Amino acid sequence: MAGAWGQSAHAQPTRLDDSSSPRAQIHADFRNAQMLDPHTISLPFGRVEYRLATAAYMGRQARIYYVIPLAVAGLRSPVGMQVQWRSSGLFQGGMGRPGDRVLVWTGTVRAPWITESFDLQLRLDQRQLQIGRGGSLRFESYFEIETQP
Repeated sequence: MAGAWGQSAHAQPTRLDDSSSPRAQIHADFRNAQMLDPHTISLPFGRVEYRLATAAYMGRQARIYYVIPLAVAGLRSPVGMQVQWRSSGLFQGGMGRPGDRVLVWTGTVRAPWITESFDLQLRLDQRQLQIGRGGSLRFESYFEIETQP
């Protein structure tokens, strides 16, 4: 039992500080929207750069997750949005929905900062949008780290 407790203590996720990232908040600009079918639109965002403070984890084996918040302003339900990303090479690309926590990196932390950028794109079910006049769709994804024993 003590061994299991020790392993779970190491695996506790911690939100990584990304406060030095140039643009963490994502705002949808519907002028770039493309219709995929009568109910689904695609919104490209371009590159979003993340600068993650990893100094406290240097030399440790870790996993980093991309977390999409469950609550997205302007969205009725998490099933109405899918986030897709391609990385600039260090992290894995992938996709997820609001509330998802997706593994994007595993390895030994070797630097006090990890800088990565994602080319983001949203797929939205227009029936799930709840945007009033002058409103917008916005959210802030973040990263969590789990260190290994």
